Amino acid sequence: MIKLDFEKGNGLLPVVVQDVHTKEVLMLAYMNEESLNKTIETKVATYYSRSRQALWVKGETSGHYQYVKDIRIDCDEDTILLLVEQVGAACHTGHYSCFYRNIEGEEK
Repeated sequence: MIKLDFEKGNGLLPVVVQDVHTKEVLMLAYMNEESLNKTIETKVATYYSRSRQALWVKGETSGHYQYVKDIRIDCDEDTILLLVEQVGAACHTGHYSCFYRNIEGEEK
């Protein structure tokens, strides 16, 4: 297994989350080593909340789980890509993707 460089991000690495079927980018989150290991073990996306300073399982409250189908890393070994089957909405606003607006604020 490849050893990711968590030190580059002060213990946290950015995670791009993508729909495994459509390839739509759903969200950006962060993982520490513990949340990555839990994600690998359970196959359910588990992130590190910077605001709460704690682990959180995506969907634990909403039921909108992300079932991990593949985990990829970038060439610098400091960014993670999760390919997931998304249940319901990825965004806390209820949108399927967090990237539902363009720079002018228009919904797409």
